[in-house]
Amino acid sequence: MIPKGATICFVVGVIGAGIIGGFLFQISNQTPSLVYQDGPSLSIITEKINYHLDEPVHIRIINSGTVPLTFSDSSFGLKIRGLDGTIIYLPASIQTISTLNPHEEKMFVWNQTKTDGSKVIEGRYKIESNTSPDADNVLKKSVTINIFQ
Repeated sequence: MIPKGATICFVVGVIGAGIIGGFLFQISNQTPSLVYQDGPSLSIITEKINYHLDEPVHIRIINSGTVPLTFSDSSFGLKIRGLDGTIIYLPASIQTISTLNPHEEKMFVWNQTKTDGSKVIEGRYKIESNTSPDADNVLKKSVTINIFQ
């Protein structure tokens, strides 16, 4: 026979863990929100944070400010890195000055392959973009995503 106090503690623990787990699950799947600002501002947004292997990652690079931003290539400074800082993927681009006007955005789709064509493994990856180093204000933004089995 199980004591009454132990049964009550067990039931309260299971219910509490379920509530906390549901709350943490909702927090972990929130997508970043876009906030427009006065002056220069750069934003990177993905449709979600957690992806399955081989699921396409849609990346939006947005000028969320009120002044045009210049980039040193046609991929708008897009890079995908491992958390150790190693560049995993660079999109094919040409070295030309690209401009992103206020409230304008560019969309890229990453199919979870490395620059050499091999597939990535499970893990965390940082998607980043930065404006041209020749610009008055160099802006660098990033977002971290998770890739699961």
